[in-house]
Amino acid sequence: MNQSSEAVEKPILEISVIIPVYNEQDSILSTIEAVNKVFSSSTSTFELILVNDGSTDNSSEILKEAQRLYPHLSIFQHEENLGYGAALKTGIAQSSYDRILILDADQTYPIHEIPKLLECSQESDMVVGSREGSEARIPPIRKPAKVILAWLAEFLSNRHIPDLNSGFRIFKKEIARNWIHMFPDGFSFTSTLTIIALHKGYSINYIPIGYFKRQGRSKIKPFRDTLNFLQLIIRTILYVNPLRIFIPASLFFFAISLTLFFIRVTFSRSFMVTIIITFVCGFELLVLGMLADLIDKRLR
Repeated sequence: MNQSSEAVEKPILEISVIIPVYNEQDSILSTIEAVNKVFSSSTSTFELILVNDGSTDNSSEILKEAQRLYPHLSIFQHEENLGYGAALKTGIAQSSYDRILILDADQTYPIHEIPKLLECSQESDMVVGSREGSEARIPPIRKPAKVILAWLAEFLSNRHIPDLNSGFRIFKKEIARNWIHMFPDGFSFTSTLTIIALHKGYSINYIPIGYFKRQGRSKIKPFRDTLNFLQLIIRTILYVNPLRIFIPASLFFFAISLTLFFIRVTFSRSFMVTIIITFVCGFELLVLGMLADLIDKRLR
C-alpha cells in the first residue's frame, strides 16, 4: 500500500461565523472582507451571519452594501440594543452548522489566525483564542475588578482559565443549545460559556493569539458590567457545582463557631448564643450544598 493511500484526509469543516454588530461603522466592512479572505483560501465550508443589535450609526447601511458585495452573507436585525449575548443567541438560532465561530467586529481579534483555531477545533469541543498583551490595553480602573473576577472564576470552577471571556472562539453548537437558558444577554455570555463547558466535561483548548487596539469606543460599562459578571459567576457555579460555594461558606461559619468556643473555654467569656447560631448556620449551609449537589447530579 503506497503512502498516498495510507493518508487519511481531514474532514471538511462546516462552520457558522457569527459577528455581533453594534455601532461598528468604522470597522465592520473590513472585518467582513478579512473573514471572507481567510475562508476563500480554506477548505472549510462556512456561512457568515451578522446580527445588527440596534445600531444607531451607519452600520445598517454598511451592512446592506456588504450584502450586495457578498450575497452569501446573512444579516439579522434587532430593532433595539438587546446586548452582546442576545445578538450571539440570535445568530446561533439562525445558524446552519454544528460548529460556531464567534468574533467581534471591532478589529481587536487577529482574523488571520482563524486557521489555527479551525485546525485545533477538529480535536476539541471548544477552542478559545487566549489573548496575549491584552492586560496592557485594560484601563487602570478596570484592572483590579478583572483580576478579582478571574481569580474568583478559577477558584469556584477549580480550573485554570487562561482567558475567561475571550470573544474569539470556536465551539460546538450543542453546548449553547443545551444550556441556552443559562446564557445572559450581556457581555458575560462568553464567560458563562467557558464555565459551563468546563463543568460539563467538554474539552477546551486555548490558543495564544494577539490582541489589538479596538476601532471605535468600548461598549462595556465597568461598574455595572462588573457587578453583573460577579453575580453571573456565582449563579452559574451554583447551578453547575454548588458545593464550591456552599462548603467554603459552611466552613467559614464552623471556624467562627470553633474560635468563639475556644475563647469561651480559655477566657471564660460568654459567647454561647453566638456559638450556637454560627454552628447552626454552618450546618444548614452544608446540608443545603449537599442537597443542591444531589439535585444537580440527579438532573444530569
